[in-house]
Amino acid sequence: MGWGDMEAPNGSAAGRSDTCFGAFNATAGHSNVQNSITSPWFSTAFGLIGLCSNLFALCVLHSSSRKLSSRARSSFLVFLCGLVVTDFMGLLVTASVIIPYHFIKFAWAKVDPGCHLCNFLGFSMVFFGQCPLLLGATMAGERFFGINHPFSRSTSISKRRAWSIVGLVWGFSCLLGLLPVLGLGRYTLQYPSSWCFLTLLPDTGDVIFCLLFALLGIFSVLLSFIFNTVSVVTLCRVYHDRESVQRRRDSEVEMMVQLVGIMIIATICWMPLLIFIVQTVLQQLPASGQVQMLPMETQKMLLIYIRMVTWNQILDPWVYILFRRAVLQRIYPSLRPRPSILSLYPVLNPSLRRKLTAD
Repeated sequence: MGWGDMEAPNGSAAGRSDTCFGAFNATAGHSNVQNSITSPWFSTAFGLIGLCSNLFALCVLHSSSRKLSSRARSSFLVFLCGLVVTDFMGLLVTASVIIPYHFIKFAWAKVDPGCHLCNFLGFSMVFFGQCPLLLGATMAGERFFGINHPFSRSTSISKRRAWSIVGLVWGFSCLLGLLPVLGLGRYTLQYPSSWCFLTLLPDTGDVIFCLLFALLGIFSVLLSFIFNTVSVVTLCRVYHDRESVQRRRDSEVEMMVQLVGIMIIATICWMPLLIFIVQTVLQQLPASGQVQMLPMETQKMLLIYIRMVTWNQILDPWVYILFRRAVLQRIYPSLRPRPSILSLYPVLNPSLRRKLTAD
């Protein structure tokens, strides 16, 4: 996502509001685009950094998952893996369409007269944008019940069930992204004609889809904030309790630190765009469809916010890479693992030891 930083097209269909080429005037500001847009080489390097970061995180996740015996930690790593895979594929899919445009400079109206490529790119932007927010809320909910209601279920979520939940999130986001293809809203080419996204025009279908996308994202961020806040407060109370020496809490603390980091990044990167979409759509409602083209200032602000969103896919993997106990203990050697009940009482019955280890 967020590769919209290329020069304006020479599309002749820029004025047709009934196609995916009519959201803005493609010829407006064409003379100063070269001076105001980042070079193609910068964007290409920016994308490669994001892809390499997510690949590195996937390698670290794979290595960590092979050494784990805790089911709670294993399920959390499954959600993290789903998040990193989503970010990686989001960068890869959008880059495969947009980076070639940097060097080929093709005319969208000629190459894609049926708007199939634009619809695919718009779908990718919505799908790979909404997935991380929903996965963040899902991870926060799983940790909330795991910390606040540890005895409400006999065992933690298995890997298979965790992957099923990730699949449900992907499926829901896929259905959301397909709504414009099915007739609710439109995907249109956005300034400066390098990417496609939802349409911020006062058409009924466009308004409904924009509000659905933005409000769902805002709800996911707020839900993550509520779940994580309660979990952190609960974990702080239990961590300093006398009985905490009998339960290993370092893993829970590590997961919460990573989860809070993911939430902070998502909030900073996504909330400006989501709020901007809601404000823009609601302010244009009195026009009742009379506005057929986005103002240039709105187009530029949308581009700026999309660039901010791109940082979410680049920073997410580094939250897990950097905020691990192995890394933090090198920076702060005083962070030592707390003793568990198994280390305090090594003569426990073997079956009880296996049960406590699984829990």
